[in-house]
Amino acid sequence: MKILEATSLSHTFEYPLFSDISLAIDSGETVAIIGESGSGKSTLLHILSSLLQPNEGSVSLLDQDIYTLKSRDLVKLRRDDLGLIFQSHYLFKGFSAHENLEVASILAREPIDASLITRLGLDDVIKMKVTQLSGGQQQRISIARVLTKKPRVIFADEPTGNLDNKTSLEVMHIFEEYVKDEQAALLLVTHNEEFAHRCDHVYRLENRSLSKVK
Repeated sequence: MKILEATSLSHTFEYPLFSDISLAIDSGETVAIIGESGSGKSTLLHILSSLLQPNEGSVSLLDQDIYTLKSRDLVKLRRDDLGLIFQSHYLFKGFSAHENLEVASILAREPIDASLITRLGLDDVIKMKVTQLSGGQQQRISIARVLTKKPRVIFADEPTGNLDNKTSLEVMHIFEEYVKDEQAALLLVTHNEEFAHRCDHVYRLENRSLSKVK
């Protein structure tokens, strides 16, 4: 099943960022986008994940043309089906780590997975306030919160950027298992080419175009 299909995307800020980009992802697939800083990787991720409308082109997510949806339908799609992991964690600062997961659990009507908390090394800090956590701990809570939602598509921008190599590898294992078990999809933006090449498909964004390298 086609999870995501982007056609002829182009975007410009003060200068042309990229043009005529097309991309498709099936259920059960993991896809990575690599490229130099400033090449437009994060902007492309924002467009594909419904957060930024492109200057040209279209994006279909779960058979819905997202930039023609009514506002309430787009909000529902984001809430029910999309998992967004960005470098800014957007956690509820006045809550504990566990309370952040509870919010996701309640909204998605899905239980919190205790084994996921353990695998992410969060057992000892799960009751602590978010403001007491390190950047890496907050990143892992952000990942756990997204997976608690049971999204059909995960969009992740440098999800292992604040993590050590061992923890980063475990995060990649968790993503891979989740995508296969749930027949979901992962779109990963990363500078880490080792982790990128763990994905089923790898694309490089360079010179305003997207080329497949795996």
